[in-house]
Amino acid sequence: MADPTPSEVRSYIAAGLPCELLEVEGDGRHFFATIVSAQFEGLSRVRRHQRVYAVLGDRMREQIHALSMKTLTPAEHASQGASAPAHPHH
Repeated sequence: MADPTPSEVRSYIAAGLPCELLEVEGDGRHFFATIVSAQFEGLSRVRRHQRVYAVLGDRMREQIHALSMKTLTPAEHASQGASAPAHPHH
């Protein structure tokens, strides 16, 4: 089974979770996703991550070896964008 591309991982997440912003970067094995969704309202960070893992299902075990996430509500994203400096990519 071929390693997924960042755009494929993005489409997997988007298919199961309505997102206002969804960015995925990665090298085919390790990915970093920034996910902004109203579905995260009222959920802890752990519950947000579990929601994304549930959307990915078997792909998380079989295709995606590591996924780091920043999960935000639209309000959190708006407030972070206004006050936080831009982060350089590693």
